Amino acid sequence: MKNLFGFMIDRVKYAQGRPIETLGKYCCCLLMVVLQWHCGESRKKDSKVDEGAEASQEVDIRILRDIPEGLKTPQGMVWVPGGQFMQGAVDHDQMAMGHEKPSHPVAVDGFFMDLTAVTNAQFEKFVAATGYVTVAERSVDWEELRKQLPADTEKPHDSVLQPGSLNFKKAKSKLPNLYDFSQWWQWTVGSNWRNPNGPNSNIEGKETHPVVHIAYEDAQAYCTWAGRRLPTEAEWEYAARGNKAGTIYFWGDEGAQLAQNANTWEGEFPVSNTTGDGYELRSPVRSYPSNGFGLYDMAGNVWEWTSDWYNAKYYGELHSQKRTVVNPPGAIISFNPNNPYAKEKVIKGGSFLCNASYCGSYRISARMGSSLDSSLEHLGFRTVLSVEMLQTGGE
Repeated sequence: MKNLFGFMIDRVKYAQGRPIETLGKYCCCLLMVVLQWHCGESRKKDSKVDEGAEASQEVDIRILRDIPEGLKTPQGMVWVPGGQFMQGAVDHDQMAMGHEKPSHPVAVDGFFMDLTAVTNAQFEKFVAATGYVTVAERSVDWEELRKQLPADTEKPHDSVLQPGSLNFKKAKSKLPNLYDFSQWWQWTVGSNWRNPNGPNSNIEGKETHPVVHIAYEDAQAYCTWAGRRLPTEAEWEYAARGNKAGTIYFWGDEGAQLAQNANTWEGEFPVSNTTGDGYELRSPVRSYPSNGFGLYDMAGNVWEWTSDWYNAKYYGELHSQKRTVVNPPGAIISFNPNNPYAKEKVIKGGSFLCNASYCGSYRISARMGSSLDSSLEHLGFRTVLSVEMLQTGGE
């Protein structure tokens, strides 16, 4: 269920600089309505096994590190060898937010991961094969929506309850604050994965761009069709590190190298983008160097869904166990004190809109919560495949 009205009000009043990723589709439909009301988120299991233990543990940690003999890497994917790492913010990251702390030891089995985010061409094949219709392409059902709103809520104008999604809009001049996200986001009827910048746009010539305006259930539907799954937050963050321990970014700690390594917002956000990194909006996948595991765009370009529920208390709970947690599946329930009405999943990686003055989410440990029906022009996904999945009928 999409708990929206209170959530929307909460976002308008308490946004505190967080990006629009936390908004859901129906909530976004009511953006202008609410704003007007308010003003006037085993030893290799037949392979090698990496063993290790925290001092506080009495048993060895056994994880799958190398590809089992006989298995081949699926096309378009790369093997991420199993290992251990400290999940969460590193001590010297001055931009780290509270929900990225405390860091805690985690171990993950090896897995296959897409080299890039799923592209327009790949998603188009899925839609052609299945006839799938994304959340952004569906009409808003007022009868369903009103069940989650106060009884006296008036029905918005029909023009608001149309299929669409959220698009970025530049501000005309410097903004007095970056707390009110409505200053640079607008609900656009007709925006979806085929028309990423509005009804008059298309994806011709952008086959290698990451597909966007993808809600969580859209990503899940693609995974089911492809025989894949979404990565856990731990898998995503471990993969993003690419064998670099204790660094802020996947390339190291040098913020000055951002433009050479990621598609982000260069200049004054959200007024002017100098395109110092070569792009103003989304860029084709593989436009920037890969990380140590050979993965592309693990920072910037588009946010990516994970399978974990977003829970602001989760890192503290893992840290309190005082042991290395193996293959953590994520929090049991969603919890965001700023968005108490929303059920959110963790998204990672940041996007082409990330800027040091606003979110800086191109950092490895950065994380956000996004409601299940959120679809935006900078939100996509990539898939993973475990050994067990491959051995039991996956790709």
